[in-house]
Amino acid sequence: MKPAGQTTLADRVRLSGIGVHSNATASLNLLPADAHTGVVFRRTGLKGLPDREIRAQWSNVSMTELCTVIGDPSSATVSTIEHLLAAFAGLGIDNAIVEVDGPEVPIMDGSAAAFVDAIDQVGTITQAAPRRYLRVLKTVRIENGRAFSELRPSSDGFRLEVEIDFATNIIGRQTLSMLLTPQNFRREIARARTFGFLRDVERLWKAGFALGASLENTVALDETRILNPEGLRYGDEFVRHKTLDAVGDLALAGAPILGAYRSYCGGHKMNVSVLEALFADETAYEFVEASRPRVAGRAPVQAAAAAAFAPDRT
Repeated sequence: MKPAGQTTLADRVRLSGIGVHSNATASLNLLPADAHTGVVFRRTGLKGLPDREIRAQWSNVSMTELCTVIGDPSSATVSTIEHLLAAFAGLGIDNAIVEVDGPEVPIMDGSAAAFVDAIDQVGTITQAAPRRYLRVLKTVRIENGRAFSELRPSSDGFRLEVEIDFATNIIGRQTLSMLLTPQNFRREIARARTFGFLRDVERLWKAGFALGASLENTVALDETRILNPEGLRYGDEFVRHKTLDAVGDLALAGAPILGAYRSYCGGHKMNVSVLEALFADETAYEFVEASRPRVAGRAPVQAAAAAAFAPDRT
């Protein structure tokens, strides 16, 4: 089997914008990184303090309310990382340094589209080191009332099955099932935007959230209609965005997942919690390399799985 190499950006690329929650302006530099680096956020612009590096992994998550935050609140954090991580994972990028000079990754248009465009602008390169995968060996499930999320074994790469169920008729019950490939990511979920209800705005502002939200970066709803004059990008944009969030949050596993993820009325907290549950059980997972030969008792990674995470641009 032809091994799948790790990938990184072919060059650096810069973006800037405001944070949807902080309303703070921030600039991003996306930089190439050596093999085995993973995704590392380099928090710059800390007054009187040196830059801090924070690895994008589940054990570094410090908050999951309305967005995903990594880092130590007493020193340096980076929030709303999920859309950028989704772009890396969706396009099959293993290694990158993300320099950010503010507390929050810019929201851009509320989706991953700007990050995809930035990555396309510079392209990617394949590295000599073989890609490492996280293979799910048995089902791990967490529940919170009627909501649940689970990871289970799968033979065809990384499959997501996401279902949402809102009492308001304008959203209602929506389901999306997809195999994560670069092509499917671009077509099905990359452009799906975050959304929120007007009824929640005052409460969120008082709590310090959504200070930068606008019709330019959020799908806004009242009880009966979409307020954005351009309408929706997909008929079921809401569940597609929840799937985008799941891809980004689950990228905190630190390696592409070989398995299936299913959630019902989930969110950032449950996405991260199911990773915590998986890594708490050493019998539930293993790390494998695409080039690893067959060994007794274990099947090699299949070529189809490796292809599912291969970048579609070099």
